[in-house]
Order: sequence, then structure tokens, then C-alpha cells
Amino acid sequence: MTGLILFAIALCCLFLGYSVAFTFAGVSLIVGVIALGPDLFAFMPYRIMSIMENTTLMAIPMFVFMGIVLQKTGLAERLLESSAKLFGGVAGGVAISTIVVGALLAASTGVVGASVVAMGVISLPVMLKNKYHEPTATGVICASGTLGQIIPPSIILIILGDVMGVPVGDLFKAAVIPGALLVVLYSIYILILGKFKPEYCPPIEVNESKREILVQALKDIVPPLILIVTVLGSIFTGVATPTESSAIGAVGAVVLSIFYKSFSVSKINDVSKETVKVTSMIFAVLLGATAFSMVFSYSGSEYLVEEFFMELPGEKWTFILLAMLAILVLGFFIDFIEIAFLVVPILVPVAMVLDIDLVWFAILISMNLQTSFLTPPFGFSLFYLKGVAPKSLKTLTIYKGVIPFIIMQLLVLTLVLMLPDYLIFT
Repeated sequence: MTGLILFAIALCCLFLGYSVAFTFAGVSLIVGVIALGPDLFAFMPYRIMSIMENTTLMAIPMFVFMGIVLQKTGLAERLLESSAKLFGGVAGGVAISTIVVGALLAASTGVVGASVVAMGVISLPVMLKNKYHEPTATGVICASGTLGQIIPPSIILIILGDVMGVPVGDLFKAAVIPGALLVVLYSIYILILGKFKPEYCPPIEVNESKREILVQALKDIVPPLILIVTVLGSIFTGVATPTESSAIGAVGAVVLSIFYKSFSVSKINDVSKETVKVTSMIFAVLLGATAFSMVFSYSGSEYLVEEFFMELPGEKWTFILLAMLAILVLGFFIDFIEIAFLVVPILVPVAMVLDIDLVWFAILISMNLQTSFLTPPFGFSLFYLKGVAPKSLKTLTIYKGVIPFIIMQLLVLTLVLMLPDYLIFT
């Protein structure tokens, strides 16, 4: 009963808009002291110390820094402009370049909001200027931005790896094929749309010669691609841990900014401040969630949850379907970080009892959260784009645009659910 009260109060506070970190910590403190006594919190310093000594979590600020450097120094803008010219002569070319760059940004930032905002500022005006179908243009940007949830080095995969006790490198490997499949599906959809409804995504006029465009594209695309391949390749081959490779990525991003002559001390100062803000938010939530999970666990609630799921017919599949549904619905209202720290620790013990592969389960959760970012009316990506879009662009237009991409995401999620042996690379 204590766990149910704890969970219900925390959700209500989050829905009312209270700070996530303080909600977790405050509710846990009040309910814990009343129900279990103040002595319970004598364990908190040990839990905080374990977080401080966790080397896996050190990868988060490094990858955030890497992604923000690529954006603040204009490297993301160069990527989009060169890709748009490279594919621009094809119907749907700008949309395809947005998808490709979205995948590259996902592989460098791992932060959905940053990717959506960057492409909304850079790519959306180009598409609208060239008479793109507005729902298609907005749908492409929102869907491409959410690729940061699944394509390594996704921040959510790092958090899930820590929460679930799974090696982050294994999660990165497992996410490659589902992420690539989404990119391919999105691109095929745009190509088909360009063939049968060219007025939806017309080609743009390119004045430069093909040779000039290709040379410029190679200059703008290849160096960041080398950085991404180096970072992920070092993890996949076992040469470096995710934490070590994140440091390589952070330094590599600075080197790229120097290479493109966009480096300045003031920009690095801004990047550092932004990195501290994002990282502080994540770790503040983590500390609050640690108190929450401690109260939930010591109240005996996790055993009640386990018994509930074990008594359901269908056991494993019923649990997975209910878990996916709960995460999808919660994803409409609260951020993925809260879900990772609030809901996932409750589900993991049950998954272990049911002998569910935790790597596969983590990928399902990540893809589910990716879908919830897009789903109207509360998908976070929709609001990120609306915040930087022209005022004339209606919210309903964005809602219409994401529907085909939601269907494609659910299709890939279903494939991963039914065919893990073929789509999960470990």
C-alpha cells in the first residue's frame, strides 16, 4: 500500500508540473518518514556515493558536450546544407537529407530536444520555402529528431543500462539495426511520396555543379562521420568503454570545430555551461529517483508488483504488453528520464523472474519512449518543433504530419518484439 501511495502522489505532482527531482526526493522523504521511519534514510549516503563512483554515468556529460559542440559551432548546420544540396535535385531530397542528418545528429548528441530544435531552425524554413507539404515537412523533422532515442550513443540507453544493470556497450550494439531500419523506412516512405505525390515534396533548384556539391558534401559530412564511427567503433570492438569513447567524442568534436574554423573560447564556454545544465538536471533527477526507489523497495511494494504480474495469464507476453502500454501512456505526460528512473526499476525485477532478456527489453522500452515523443496530443517532439516553427504553422498540422511516422515506428517496434533474434545484434 505504501508503494502505491508513493507512486500515485509522485505521478500527480509530475502531472501538476512540479520539478521532477524535488518531486521524487520530497515525496519519498515525506512518505518514507511517515510509513517506515526516519532511520530508513541512513542508507541514502551510501546510495549517493555509489552514484558518484559510477563510471558508466560519466559518459552522459561527455556525449552531451559532444553534441552541443556540433550544434553551437554550426557543424550541424553545415551537415544539413550540404546534404540538402546533395539530395536536393530528387523529389523529397531535402526531406531525405533531414532524415540522414537526423540520424547523424542522433549518433552525436543522443538528445531528442536538441536534434528537433536544430533541424526545426535549419531545415524547416528550407522546406517551407520550396513549397513542401507542411504536414510532411513537420513530420519528417519530428520523426528524425526522435532517432536520438534509439541510435547510439543515446542518453536513454546509457541511463537504462545503469538502471537495469546491463552493459551499455551491449545496448548500443543491440540498437544499431532497429535504428537503421527506421532510417531506411523513413527514406523509402519519402521516396514513394515523392514519386506519387511530387507536389508534397518537390525537388529544389541547385545552381552549383555536381562536382562542387559533391566536394563540399565530402568536406562537411565525412569528418563528423569519421568521428561518429570512431566513437561507436571503439565501443563495438571492445577497444574502449562507453565512458572512454565519450571522452574521445568530446575532444573530437572540439577538434572538428577547429578544423572548420568555428572554434572560439566563448563558444566552448557556452557549450560547457549548457552541458552542466543538462547534466545537472539528469543527476538531480537520479538522486531523487534513488530515494524514491529505496522507499518503494523497502516498503515491500516490488514483491507485490512481482506477484501481480506472475498471477496474470500469459505471464511473459502479458507483462511485456502491459509494460509497453504503461510506458507509452506515461510518455505522453512525463519525460523519458523520469520514466527510466520511476517505472523501469519497478519492472526490471519482474522481467528477471520471467527470464526476459534485459537487453531486448531495454531496446523495446527505448523504442516505445521514442514513439511516445511523437504521439499527439502531448508528444514532446511536437512541442519542441512548435516552439521554433513560424507562428503561422498550426499545431494540428504537426499532429497530422507525424501520423505516418508513428505507424512506421510501431511497425519496427512490433518487428523487434516478434523477431529479436534477427534484429537485435549483440
